[in-house]
Amino acid sequence: MTLQLLVSCVGQDVPALCNKMNIGSDAIIINQKSEYKAEIFNHNGNLIKALSMDEKGVGLSRTTALQRASADIVLFGDEDIVYAEGYEKTVLDEFEKNPGIDLILFNVRVCEERRTYWTDKAHRVRRWNCGRYPAYSIAVRRRKLHELGITYHLWFGGGGIFSNGEDSLFLNDCLKKGMKLLAVPVCIGEEKPRESGELSTWFNGYDEKFFYDRGVLYHYLYGALAGVMSFRWLLKNKSYMCETVTYKRARMLMKLGAKLRLPYEEAFKD
Repeated sequence: MTLQLLVSCVGQDVPALCNKMNIGSDAIIINQKSEYKAEIFNHNGNLIKALSMDEKGVGLSRTTALQRASADIVLFGDEDIVYAEGYEKTVLDEFEKNPGIDLILFNVRVCEERRTYWTDKAHRVRRWNCGRYPAYSIAVRRRKLHELGITYHLWFGGGGIFSNGEDSLFLNDCLKKGMKLLAVPVCIGEEKPRESGELSTWFNGYDEKFFYDRGVLYHYLYGALAGVMSFRWLLKNKSYMCETVTYKRARMLMKLGAKLRLPYEEAFKD
């Protein structure tokens, strides 16, 4: 069984990035910057294929990498993840132990304020609890994805029309197509904080666009239940999310997003 790491990054020096991330497996790196360039080189005995592309969008980046993947198992990665020694064997061992599982979600250490999940006990992941996991936790059987025609949504995530949610949609698609997902209490690396002054590619605070885009996302995730799930989510998080935008206004924006499913700028144009 083989593994490829699929890395999405922006404006990086690829050889230096391989050292920074402690890449210890074959990898495909999609580097979004203002040039087109292809590189193939050996990094500590591993084959690295890197494409620099003059385009933007994390969904597009992950799709580009996935279309070119050839290994049995693919592990999604980001430029700010530093991988643990032996992560390739760790990931492959979990798939060997779970032959009936198509996709495994691993732990990656992040700072407390950014943590959305941590698995202490192995458990199956279902549609109602798949929204917490980031791409860098995901390892999956490549052939299964290709057979079912599953890839990343291009409209969601950094650089896309709608702010975020691309990972939740990807996992939701996997579940809808009948794939079996498992979260395991196994850590494969850690996220390094961004450099001081470096901004997120999508998060500008809990502003109106944030809530509107979340409404669009909930339509695609939950369909007719989008309203109920929006109410539940807002009620749980309003204490810190609804300081700039009021709770009432946030609910209205999410309902509007779920109904219109247009870019925020179009929904509110004169």
